[in-house]
Order: sequence, then structure tokens, then C-alpha cells
Amino acid sequence: MNKSRNVLFGSLLLLPAAVLLWVFTYQPILATLYHSFFSTPKGRRAAVFVGTDQYARMFQDPVFWQALLNNLIYAAVTIPVSMALALAMALFVNSRIAGQGAVRMAYFTPTVLPMVAVANIWLFFYAPGYGPIDQLLGFFGFGHNNLLGMPGTALWALIVITIWKEAGFFMIFYLAALQQISPTLIEAARLEGASATQIFRRVTVPLIMPTTLFVLVNAMIGAFRLVDHVIALTKGGPDNSTTLLLYYIYEVGFQYWDTGYAAALTAFLLLLLAIIALFQFGYLDKKVHYR
Repeated sequence: MNKSRNVLFGSLLLLPAAVLLWVFTYQPILATLYHSFFSTPKGRRAAVFVGTDQYARMFQDPVFWQALLNNLIYAAVTIPVSMALALAMALFVNSRIAGQGAVRMAYFTPTVLPMVAVANIWLFFYAPGYGPIDQLLGFFGFGHNNLLGMPGTALWALIVITIWKEAGFFMIFYLAALQQISPTLIEAARLEGASATQIFRRVTVPLIMPTTLFVLVNAMIGAFRLVDHVIALTKGGPDNSTTLLLYYIYEVGFQYWDTGYAAALTAFLLLLLAIIALFQFGYLDKKVHYR
């Protein structure tokens, strides 16, 4: 009797969270998968079942492949660079330096800025002719470049913005992890004659691996959900060189109003993220040392 009452009480406690998960996560996923097998309703013409036609269309779409390639390049660069920079920043501000609080605040400030504000700041930085970056390039004889307007540099310009904004956010997690490491472990390693590099590799890195996995998951999610900067800075151009998957889904669904095709694109993105998550938690989690 008491066991049944405890089960009922626990179920009632979990019910609000379960309802929210169903309404805002599982139900939209199932609805998206359902609509991906139907055509887009237009006017009085209702949606009809088309099977896998939307997916066949997706794999024949050159813009989709361009967006996927752009997103893979974007993720492959921003994730390791922002994580490495965040760890370096955390190690620096965790040491005894003058003005430690001010330095920490300076590193973290880009994180709290709104996406649109960041985009407008970097529009000025990248402005050809009078922007600080173009003026610096002009000093070396490479001025008058529209970095956001050239296919070869536009995506890399977005990558720089993302690293600048995300590194300070990841730094906070690494800083918290570093402060949880017992000083006695560092002292013991020094007494054994370990160098600073050996202490970092053999003591610091293994002990912050849980934080590294957490940051990696967040960085991976962030790399595939960027849309604000693209809308504010390039709108996917020039020549689709900055079109990322989520922006292409937004463009297809809300500008071209092709909801059936947008649902298929969304289903592909969900599958891609699920595969990445399985790798992260199925393989990398086994390499993590939890204290």
C-alpha cells in the first residue's frame, strides 16, 4: 500500500515536467516527422501523402548540400577553437594576476550581449574602408575588403564572431572546474618532479573531463542552431556561402512557405544531432573520469 502511494506521489511530481516535455519536445518532433511525408498545403489544396519524395528532393537539392557543408566546416572550426580558447582563458584568470576580477568580467562580457547587438558591433568591425579590421588589413596593404560580402571570407567572418562570443561562456564552466581541483593533487605532482606541462596533461585535463564533455555537448548544439547572426549579417549570402542548416530550414519554411520540405530538412537535422549525441554519450562518456 505504501509502495503504491509512493509511486503515485512520485508520478504526480513528475507529471508537470512530463507534460512540458511532451508538448514542447516530443509532440513537435512526431508532428514534424509526420508532416515530412506530406506535400505542402496551398490554398484550398490540402496536403497529400507523398511518401519519401521530400527526402529525395532534399538529397537532390544543391543548396541543402551547400548548407550542410557550411555547417560542418562551421562546427569543425568553432567547437575546438572556442573550447581551447575558453580553457586557456580559464587557466589565465585562475592564476594570481593583477585585476583578476576585471579580466574575468572582460572575458565574459561578450556572452551577455544580445545576438543582434553583437551582429551590429561586428558589422562596424567588418565594414570595408572604415572598419577597424579593414583599416588594420590596409596597413599591411590588404585593405578595402568586404569580408561579409565575399564568398571566400563570409563564413570565416561568422566563425570569428561565434568564437569571440562563445569562448567567454565556456570559460565560466572551465573556471569552476579548475577551482574544484584539490591543491594537494597539484602539490603532490610537483613533489614527484612533474613539470607544469605534465601536471596539466596528467592531473588537470583528466579531472576537468566531465566539464569538457558538458561544454562539448553545448558547443555542438550551438553550432547547429545558429540563425540570428546569419539573418542579421549575411542572410545566407553571398551565393549561399553562409547558409547554415537551421537558417535554410527557416528560409524554406517561413520565406518560401514550403512546410513539407522544411519538415523533411528538420527531420534530417534532428537525426544528425541524435547521431552526434549517441557518439558523445555512448563513447566519449566512457572516457570521462567522474570523481
